[in-house]
Order: sequence, then structure tokens, then C-alpha cells
Amino acid sequence: MQGITLKVDEKDIYLDLTIEPALIEIKLDVKTVLEIINKSEFKHFFIFEKNILEALKNYKTAAKNNSSTVVLERIGERRHTEAKCRIVEGDLSATMVITCGYAGKTPSLMTLKNTAKKAGIARGLGHKRLSLLLAKIKNAAPGEIFEEVIARGLPPRNGRSSKLKPLVQNALERILRPQSSGNTSVDMRDLGDIICVKEATELLRRMPPTKGRTGYTVTGVTLVAKPGEWIKFKNGEGTVVSPNDENLLLANISGMPKFKDQKMWVDDTFICKGVNVGSGNVKYDGAVLVNGDVTEKMSIEATGDVTINGFVESASIKAGGNIIITEGAMGKVNDSNTVYSTTLNARGSIHVQHGQGLDISCNGNVTIGRQLAYSRIVCRGEITVGPVDKPNGNLFACSIKSHSKINAGTLGAVSGSNLAIDFSDGFNSLLERKDTLDELLRQIKQNYARHKDRMNIIASKFVPKDMIKRVNEAKELFEDETQLLEWLEGKALEMKNAKQQYQQDIMLVATKRIYPGVVVKLNNRTWRAEREYDRAKIFFHDHQWNYEPLI
Repeated sequence: MQGITLKVDEKDIYLDLTIEPALIEIKLDVKTVLEIINKSEFKHFFIFEKNILEALKNYKTAAKNNSSTVVLERIGERRHTEAKCRIVEGDLSATMVITCGYAGKTPSLMTLKNTAKKAGIARGLGHKRLSLLLAKIKNAAPGEIFEEVIARGLPPRNGRSSKLKPLVQNALERILRPQSSGNTSVDMRDLGDIICVKEATELLRRMPPTKGRTGYTVTGVTLVAKPGEWIKFKNGEGTVVSPNDENLLLANISGMPKFKDQKMWVDDTFICKGVNVGSGNVKYDGAVLVNGDVTEKMSIEATGDVTINGFVESASIKAGGNIIITEGAMGKVNDSNTVYSTTLNARGSIHVQHGQGLDISCNGNVTIGRQLAYSRIVCRGEITVGPVDKPNGNLFACSIKSHSKINAGTLGAVSGSNLAIDFSDGFNSLLERKDTLDELLRQIKQNYARHKDRMNIIASKFVPKDMIKRVNEAKELFEDETQLLEWLEGKALEMKNAKQQYQQDIMLVATKRIYPGVVVKLNNRTWRAEREYDRAKIFFHDHQWNYEPLI
């Protein structure tokens, strides 16, 4: 523009503005000067707006005095792109901060590597990350700032503690996933030799702990991993540590092996060919294995597992462990559906191949091989009808109280017989415990706040020597109360999470079909199948039951 000249100095660093007052023919202000700069080859320079104002001030003074004195002012400069490194997260990572320059030099990949090296980065530098950072700089506006992680250390991975590996299966595991007795067939009845071990049988091996993985910081410091620890055997009755191998657990008696909660034991096992009028009822302190049928009006009561390789009809079975019936179970029900002639009661889980007219109660899961009808179930775990990996069995005309999801192929029947499923008991028990804990926590918080105020008052006062002991005792009590409060808060959070988890876990999954007459409820929230549905999932979300077809 006439009367205004932009020129770089001899060192090619600074931008100078020259204004010749006698040649200026327009109104000159900051906006006009900035527009001239932005249209020129110097638009990427860092501009000193304060200096532009100073130049304009001198120009106006010269124009007012009709002076031809040329105004010269340094209004900008080149600024090279700057790179700085910062080591963070306990020396386990490093970031590079790039401030894009103003018409200055852009650093090369080697320059960035040297910057990182000078900052003390010796390991974990990502060359690809630096290249991507350089690519961003090329398309960035002057003054734009980028911060990226360019180096990562490797945190040490502590070794895993020793692990207990069972060498024999629990009876229920074998029933749910039977092994082939040859190349093609599976023999569900022949379980006696498998689930009963002889004395000196290897039961459990303690696998050695791992050493862990050594790590390093970005500065090159080696971080030593903590090796895993040896855990102690929790050997129960009927087992003994091998005299030749301290990591091997052997059976000390012949019986039925059980592994639960990292503990192995062997139940002394009573074995018979059937339970009937000829054998009499069975009441045994240990496990019971029946290689035959249990006939009408007979009973079995055991403190361990009860495994029946046969059929059960109108009998009573009670177990301190699991109940396993490899064939079926049948019973009669009175007209009001309150009295059942076949009852199965277990502290563990219950498996029946197929059943009708059963009163089932257990603390674990219920698995049905093919079909269950006209029965009553009270279960603290899941209910699965069909193979555990692909439930495809039938469940209909039952009254069920469960604490977790129900999986089956078909829920309900074409006849529309009622299938009532209630998840309320477990939820209400959880709510009752949660409310009790919340009330206790509220009271503890009130007391804690009051005691904290008093401790603050004591801390602000001068304590005589004869009172120091009592003050220290008060401090110890207050610390104990603090720990109690923290523990209760943790438990309250666990209960809150448990409540949410319960609502997430309860559901019906039908892999084939849902027929009318299926009713599911959680307290006053109810879903009823008014029509026939293809394969679907019924789940609880946002305080209501939801239907979702399975694809």
C-alpha cells in the first residue's frame, strides 16, 4: 500500500513497519494495518500490536504537524516452534508440549528425539508418536499448542500367588459336562468309579507362584516386580499332604471328593444299589451314592452330596451338599398345590435330568437336563433348563422363587398353563440389610461429626500434662471410630452395588419361545405374556420389566 512498507531486518528475524505520512491517502488505524499484514507474505509472523499502536500514534502526530518524518517501528518477529518434555505418572510416561511457531523453523524428527533425550527420556520413546506429532504441526495454525504422550514406561507386574488345581472333578461338574466313555457315546449312569476316589488318589496340586514381570521407567530405571506368594493348603477331612511332594494333596480315605472355596476334602461315601423297602431309608454323615432308583415314600438324608444314578419317585432327599439325579424325578401334588410327594432340599445345587411334581429348595443353582413341569422351586442361584452352554429345555406350569436369571428353551406351554416367577424375596432381603446398614451408618456419622468438633476444640486448646494421657486415649478412640466409619461406608457402597447388580442379574431368557401365561414379578412390578413370543429376553431396567427379542 502506498506510504506503508513491511520489511524483514538484515538478520531475517524481525518485521519492521515504515509509514511515510506524506504518501498516506486513507484513514489509517490498527485494523487497516493488520489487514495489510494478513495479505502479505508476513502474515505468519508474531505481531506486536502494542508497537503498531505506537507507530500509529507517531504517524498521527506527524500528520497533525504536517511533518514528513518517516515513522519506523518494529512490529513483529519470527518465532520458531518450541518443544518441551515433561515426565509424569511416577516416571512411567512422558509428554511433549509443542507450541507452533510464527513463520519460524519447524523441528525435525531428530530434533524432537534430542529434546526428549535431554529431558532424561531413555526408554519407551515412540518414534511413530513423534512422527504423528510432526504431521499435526505442519497443518497447525501459528501459536497452536499440542501435548501428546511420546514415551511410556512399563509398570512392573507382580507375580501371581500359587494356584490350587483340582485333579479330580466334583460330581456335579461331571454331570453338567459328561466325558465320553469311548469315541462316540456318553455314559451318564456309570459314575461310581469316577466320583469316588480311593485312598492315596491325587486330589489337588498347588501350582507354583510366578515371579512377575520387571518394569522400567521412561528414564531407564528398572522397576522390580514382587514375586507371588505361596498360599497354604486348606485341606479338609479325608485328605493329607503327600510325604514326597509338599505341593500335592492326596486322599486319606476312599470317598467322594469336593473342592469349594479353595478347600478340598473327601466325604466318606455310602454306596448302595438302590433305596427301597428292602434297603430302608438312608441317613448318613457323609456323601451318598445310589447306583439305582429311589422308590416311593423312601428318604435319604446326608451331610455331603447325594448322587443318584437312577430314578426318584415320591421320595424325600436332603443333602448338606449337592443333589444329583442322573435320570428323572416324579412326584404327586395335592389339589391346592401345597403338598408335594417328592422333595429335594440341598445346601448346594440341584441337578435333575427331567422332573414333574417336585418341591425343590436349594442355596445354589438348579439345572434341569430336559424338562420340568408342575413343580415348585425356591432357589438362591440360577435356573437352567437344558445343556448349560445352550439351554433348550422346557419349563412350564411351575411356581418359582429365584434370586438370579432363568434360562430355558421354552417358557410356558401351548395350553397356557401358568408359569409364575417371582424375584422379590432376594431383593427384599437385600433391601432390608441395606436399610439396616444405612441407618447404622447415619447414626455413626452423626456421632463422628460431634466427636470431630470436640477433637478440634481440644486441638486448639493448651493441654495440661496431667490431661495428656486422657487426650491421647480420646484420640485413639476417635481414630478407631474413623476406621469404623470408613469400613461402614465401604459396606454401604457394596450393598448399593449389590442392589444394582441384583436388578441386572434377574431376567428370563427363552432361546425358543415364550407362551401366554408366563408371569414374572419383582414386588409390584409385573410382566405378563399375553401372547406367544419368539425367542426373547425379559429383563429389569429403569424400575420396570422390558421385552427384547433375541437375534
